[in-house]
Amino acid sequence: MASTVTTSKNSAAATSRPGYGRLLRTRGAWTFLIPGFAARQPFAMLTLSIVLLVQHTTGSYGAAGAVAAATGVSMALFAPYGGRLADRYGQRAVLIPGVLVHTAAGLTLTALALADAPLWALFAAAVPTGASVPQIGPMVRARWGVTLKGSRLMTTAAAFESVTDELTFVVGPLLATALCTAVDPAAGLVTEAALTLVGGLLFAAQKGTQPPVRLDGHARVEHVSALRVPGVRVLIVTFLGIGSVFGGMQVSLAAFTESIGEPGLNGVLYGVFAAGNMLSGIACGAIAWKVAPQRRLILGYAALALTASALWTAHSALLLAGLGLLVGMCIAPALITGYTIVEDLVPAGARTEAFTWLTGAVALGQAAAVTLAGQLEDRLWGGAGFLVPMGGTLLALVTLLALRSRLTPAPRGRTVARGVGHRSPVAVD
Repeated sequence: MASTVTTSKNSAAATSRPGYGRLLRTRGAWTFLIPGFAARQPFAMLTLSIVLLVQHTTGSYGAAGAVAAATGVSMALFAPYGGRLADRYGQRAVLIPGVLVHTAAGLTLTALALADAPLWALFAAAVPTGASVPQIGPMVRARWGVTLKGSRLMTTAAAFESVTDELTFVVGPLLATALCTAVDPAAGLVTEAALTLVGGLLFAAQKGTQPPVRLDGHARVEHVSALRVPGVRVLIVTFLGIGSVFGGMQVSLAAFTESIGEPGLNGVLYGVFAAGNMLSGIACGAIAWKVAPQRRLILGYAALALTASALWTAHSALLLAGLGLLVGMCIAPALITGYTIVEDLVPAGARTEAFTWLTGAVALGQAAAVTLAGQLEDRLWGGAGFLVPMGGTLLALVTLLALRSRLTPAPRGRTVARGVGHRSPVAVD
């Protein structure tokens, strides 16, 4: 009898152990994963496609970078509001018109660039192009929350999404470069628009896995913004610091390889950095964690700040590759744990918005870091741009340590309902 009980316990433990195989066998997962991957691929193509097209038509990298930056900033600013609308009215209701607007705006930007339109016209088209970028990644994460319903596989799902994002940002730029150089300078942006349209509509068609729109009787429950959750605001600052690493690395690695007369090493060094991110992300999702996610985030972020602070000391490509690998290995656990904490902090009806705030924070931190790192490289010494990842992560770490208590979920049964009215309270797990 004792042996039977022990065997049953071991079997149950093995069954409940998180893993990618079990995650991908989740019923209904592939119905949104495949179209979701196709629909999020254009996001990684957009910036580079704009840079290559506008530089070809204007002859100026400065103008190309400015138009691309306008797209990125508008995306970061408008994405959370798209997420809020998706939580309130459903992903399908927001995604279909958003996909149509983005496709039209992207093709308009392409036509204006090919017609040698003035720079202000390119900016006018770049803003709606960025503002309407479909937030497929946050939507997929929200669907995992519904599909898994609090399972221990949520950490594995967060890791899987982080690895998918990283893979997207490896494949996307390569595809955009190949299309723009081998086919036509406009081919990258046209393909981005086409993939967004087809992939977005296919993803929107998967109605069975989208988060339900919560109703109270015949009226919709009043929406509580994810930004009103204190822990989300702390995570936004944390993700801004992560964005500073991405942006600072992009500029500083390019400047470093140029300074040593080996510009071709830029892709290799950034590839090592991205590989570290992917490998640690895969490992993070395969581990059955016993440490609380709040503590994991603090420890992981401290390691990220420490390794990022050493980047500016590297004076050889080999040393920089090693440090870049370590920095990349520290990023994925921080991202994954942050997304995992959102599942505990934010009611289900506001999670898409919460995820878009975090995604937008990374994009905004990256845009700011690119600008600041470029200025430091021009005005100070070679490698000064690496001070941006150091400063960004250290400031975020101080904020995280000072406000870490806000990352702890409210006790079971406590509600997050605020204000006056007859709205049903939402329990926080």
